[in-house]
Amino acid sequence: MSETAGNSVTLRFLAAPMDIGHSGSVDAGTVLEWVDKAAYAAAVGWAKSYCVTAYVGNIHFTDPVNSGDMVEVTSTIVYTGRSSMHIHTVVSSRDPKGGPETMHSQCMVIFVAVGPDGKPIPVPQFEPSTPEEIEQRDHALARIEVREQIVNAMNAQKYTDAGTAERVVLRFMAAPTDVNWGGKVHGGIVMKWIDEAAYVCASRYCGRDTVAVFSGGVRFYRPLLIGHVVEVEARLVYTGAKGMHIAVHVRSGDPKTREMNLTTYCLTVMVARDETGPAVPIPEWVPVSEEDRKLHAHARELLEIRGRAPGNRLPDHLLKAAGN
Repeated sequence: MSETAGNSVTLRFLAAPMDIGHSGSVDAGTVLEWVDKAAYAAAVGWAKSYCVTAYVGNIHFTDPVNSGDMVEVTSTIVYTGRSSMHIHTVVSSRDPKGGPETMHSQCMVIFVAVGPDGKPIPVPQFEPSTPEEIEQRDHALARIEVREQIVNAMNAQKYTDAGTAERVVLRFMAAPTDVNWGGKVHGGIVMKWIDEAAYVCASRYCGRDTVAVFSGGVRFYRPLLIGHVVEVEARLVYTGAKGMHIAVHVRSGDPKTREMNLTTYCLTVMVARDETGPAVPIPEWVPVSEEDRKLHAHARELLEIRGRAPGNRLPDHLLKAAGN
């Protein structure tokens, strides 16, 4: 079910039993898939053309979404570039039998309009007219510089086999059921794969079931094609008091060749939970090799960059280390 009003689209989903993950609630990957679908609907409605996911900003997962919940995802265009649309997306849910609505997460998603040749095309410019729209536009603009710093830092970091931390690689074929409206693999499906790989990596490290509490800097470099081999590599790069920071690279390629190209990269933070629900402390990861130390420093740098974004702050363990 959906509603459309100008620059905003709302999609509604009934969380089904098959959406439930290892934690007993809806997996973060499924929530990200819903986010991508709602943002796509807003983007194509505005651009009147096919659009592709370019970036998904920081998204925190707070209260769990449970089976049977009515989930509402509202995506609102708050800023446009020449061919890009910055879309503020909010996820909330409630029991359909009644009760209060709970907001679970919000994030910025960037889509780019493309023509038949796959190249970016201009989109109508969004002009904010209300105080709320102006505030949301200004918020999007304020985060552009921080996002560019994050992307540059992530692009500059090298990953090799010299690392010693927990690492897993999932491999499979992109199936026809993964297709989007442009004939490629749906961006939401890719984010679901990222969540699955991060879960395996984090759970192996701590020996417990884990859930995602944050995904950031999800950068889509190129489309992933149906029928291609997919490789999702997840690697532990940093631990806080409870969070395990997992860097995830998605690569794909034609099975008739040995060439694999990077399609998507992001950093996901996972936590372990006990039977009562709250996150529990996990073993500290201590870097061993030179690459370990570089990746550890890279993760700290990303935390510090995000801490400078409007409305953000450093994690508690870094504030304590800084004496604040």
